[in-house]
Amino acid sequence: MLVDNWDDPEGYYRIILGEQLDGRYHVYANLGKGVFSAVVKARDSEDGDRDVAIKLIRNNDVMYKAGLKELSTLKKLAEADPDDKKHVVRLLRHFEHKNHLCLVFESLSMNLRDVLKKFGKDVGINIKAVRIYAQQLFLSLSLLKKCNILHSDIKPDNILVTENKSALKLCDLGSASDISENEITPYLVSRFYRAPEIMLGLTYDYALDIWSIGCTLYEMSTGKILFPGRSNNHMLRLIMDLKGKFPHKMLRRGQFTCEHFDDSLNFLQQETDKISGKDVVKTVTLIKPVKELKQRLLVGVNKLPEDEQWLMNQFVDLLDRMLHLSPERRLTVKEALTHPFISGSK
Repeated sequence: MLVDNWDDPEGYYRIILGEQLDGRYHVYANLGKGVFSAVVKARDSEDGDRDVAIKLIRNNDVMYKAGLKELSTLKKLAEADPDDKKHVVRLLRHFEHKNHLCLVFESLSMNLRDVLKKFGKDVGINIKAVRIYAQQLFLSLSLLKKCNILHSDIKPDNILVTENKSALKLCDLGSASDISENEITPYLVSRFYRAPEIMLGLTYDYALDIWSIGCTLYEMSTGKILFPGRSNNHMLRLIMDLKGKFPHKMLRRGQFTCEHFDDSLNFLQQETDKISGKDVVKTVTLIKPVKELKQRLLVGVNKLPEDEQWLMNQFVDLLDRMLHLSPERRLTVKEALTHPFISGSK
């Protein structure tokens, strides 16, 4: 192998199982690639063969810079949570390997997407488990807020679960930013978990992560994606089907509103004509909620034990508040942590 052939054409490090990184990490599994990096599992010979996950950032300037930003975000979060109580993944250390910035993390067994596939396919997991996970996610958000950080990519794939499934940790801070940055872009956050203010081009804040967690909790409970939109336009339609029309005040402030609504603020639905296959735009004047959360979540709830019935009703209330169309009216982290679903107070 040529010395300068460490990378594939996209700048990902070519991983060789069994190789040693930084003189101490023995790579034994390849966990796949993300936009920014390739991830491997390794054993740390300097720490009793402890399992670690190593993120090898792609070898180019943009990715390297993004990697450094993630590194400083992780350090800031760890300093603000010295006892590791706030459910954010721990960075152990970092090093450089053949022009790749490498971030070493504690190793957690699987992500929430895998857990849902394995244990809750199309049916979700028990509401009591959802409640424990929800509380831990809110604690992770409270730490982010304390550090003025938006995660901006919360979804089941970016939530890791411990071996015994009792605890989770928020991971992948590659898209995280300081609240002051607030760069308006219609594609921030993975589409199914993207808050409406992002798609409409409004300024955003901590409420965007609350929205993503709301979508994630629904998925935990049902095993189904809440808004499986094919595009931003389709996402907005699905959101209105659940929550009704957007407040006009909100639409008027959006930089991208004109892509989805006409001057009278009627929705411009983008569709593909079934016969011609051409893209067409249909003006939709009346949009009423078709199927509210109650109807989606409380089917057959009376067959459950009484305490779970109460929890399910509280869960619907919590989600309704987390998925408020107006970000300023959405539940805050502080309010979420004291909500009866989490606190258990009747």
